[in-house]
Amino acid sequence: MYRTHTCGELRIENVGQEIVLSGWIQAIRNLGGMTFVTLRDRYGLTQIVFDENTPEKLKLKAGELGREFVIRIAGNVIERSSKNPKMPTGEIEIIISELDVLSKSEIPPFTIEDDTDGGDELRMKYRYLDLRRNPVRENLELRHKMGQEIRKYLDGEKFMEIETPYLIKSTPEGARDFVVPSRMNPGEFYALPQSPQTFKQLLMVSGFDRYFQIVKCFRYEDLRADRQPEFTQIDCEMSFVGQEDVLNTFEGLAKYLFKEIKGLSFDGSFPRITYDDAIKYYGSDKPDLRFGMKLVELTEIVQGKGFKVFDSVEYIGGINAEGCAEYSRKQLDELTAFVQKPQVGAKGLVYVKYNQDGSFKSSVDKFYGQEGLKLWAESMNAKPGDLLLVLAGNKKDTLNALNVLRLEIGDRLGLRDKDKFAPCWIVDFPLLEWNEEEKNFFAMHHPFTSPKDEDITLFETNPGEMRANAYDFVINGVEIGGGSIRIFNAELQQKMFTALGISKEETEEKFGFLLDAFKYGAPPHGGIAFGFDRWCSVFGGSESIRDYIAFPKNNAGRDIMINSPSEIGQKQLKELFLSIKK
Repeated sequence: MYRTHTCGELRIENVGQEIVLSGWIQAIRNLGGMTFVTLRDRYGLTQIVFDENTPEKLKLKAGELGREFVIRIAGNVIERSSKNPKMPTGEIEIIISELDVLSKSEIPPFTIEDDTDGGDELRMKYRYLDLRRNPVRENLELRHKMGQEIRKYLDGEKFMEIETPYLIKSTPEGARDFVVPSRMNPGEFYALPQSPQTFKQLLMVSGFDRYFQIVKCFRYEDLRADRQPEFTQIDCEMSFVGQEDVLNTFEGLAKYLFKEIKGLSFDGSFPRITYDDAIKYYGSDKPDLRFGMKLVELTEIVQGKGFKVFDSVEYIGGINAEGCAEYSRKQLDELTAFVQKPQVGAKGLVYVKYNQDGSFKSSVDKFYGQEGLKLWAESMNAKPGDLLLVLAGNKKDTLNALNVLRLEIGDRLGLRDKDKFAPCWIVDFPLLEWNEEEKNFFAMHHPFTSPKDEDITLFETNPGEMRANAYDFVINGVEIGGGSIRIFNAELQQKMFTALGISKEETEEKFGFLLDAFKYGAPPHGGIAFGFDRWCSVFGGSESIRDYIAFPKNNAGRDIMINSPSEIGQKQLKELFLSIKK
């Protein structure tokens, strides 16, 4: 028998019992006459004691032990004389009677503790060791619990979990595909799915009116903290629904998870913000609503006063950093340098201090004077003690820069509390976006998204003004999921392909199977896909989804633990009818 209990299980009521434990050695303390060993498994820690009554052969064995050795011990549970309230098992310890070394360990490359001395790359190289640490284990436990609760909720709502293929056909979905050569079909390739989009629509045609799966997806795109080349979606679809049905169903899922996982309840519905308002007031279609500080456009009231920087631009906007009028010149210079970083993109920063005595101090005093700056303050609902921060430039880039500045000020003021949650829906997205370089439209979401019924006529007259029956779910400035009501009419779907510049030949080649299916009675349908990794990271209070994936890739898309991707041999290349051109 390797264990009668786990290392996190024994309590004061177990005193006097003979037990068996197995696990890894977390620490060894040799105090001369006594040796204390801390034994660890997934469930916790237990202290093992070698004292003056321990048989000599066991004491000799204890002297050969090292960190991360895997051992099995037997012994008697006793009450600790010096209890450790920080350990769940801190009221007891084990007087050892048997010891078996099951596996020895070399000295690990970093300390396997909550606060480790290992950097990211080192821990990823030895990810199997990193997974032994409590914070990483707790992240995966959170992920597991969320997965179980998601399945429980959706099953209760009559959703059926159905698997879809991984080896599919390449279709345009916004990012590059990962492709897989076919040995049995020389010169032809599968693609790994960016999402199961077409398959879940086919399931609706098949009569499975409520489908879901927690599924691996693949996108070959630039990586960042909330992206991985392979990621997991909670993929869902429903038949005979409109937008309200979908939002209500999955707002129910969100509230259920908040309650079961975080112990939080929400009164009423989540806020619903149109895409236009999100951009206008937050500069982003994924606004962080944990704090205010809305953007205010100042273009009309500040132009025409002789300040060339403002007079020559398309858009001027600002934020009111409440209570920050005491910022020093050094702090203001730091903010100016921040907005001028390439990832922010502003050329400069104008500030206005609203002093406690009611006067104003600004970097543009000579152009606007006290009365002019007072008008700024009134427009931005400022009061004495506030700091106004203003950016100018073309509208799109300036709104984006203001969004980044708003989040930075929110961080500096401690307004982005990771234990506070502000979910919302973003609705009424544009259906299409214009690509200036390629001189054509592309789908804001994907080519199967339905336009608003009242906008369908704009396909012929003004396609850029069409609104989509689409919606995103956002928590704390993170896009957790998105979806839409789908096109289920073959004629309307063809109009969409035409607007996107997809020829009839390409349509038939890539989507002929879907359009054929629509000919045999397609129900109205719609759905949503949530980023499971992102949802876990938001609930866990982390900005990186990598912390919630057992074996993630690094920022270069590499698994440095198994050294992948890697070259393959000439024999495999020949079997696949491939050659490498360097």
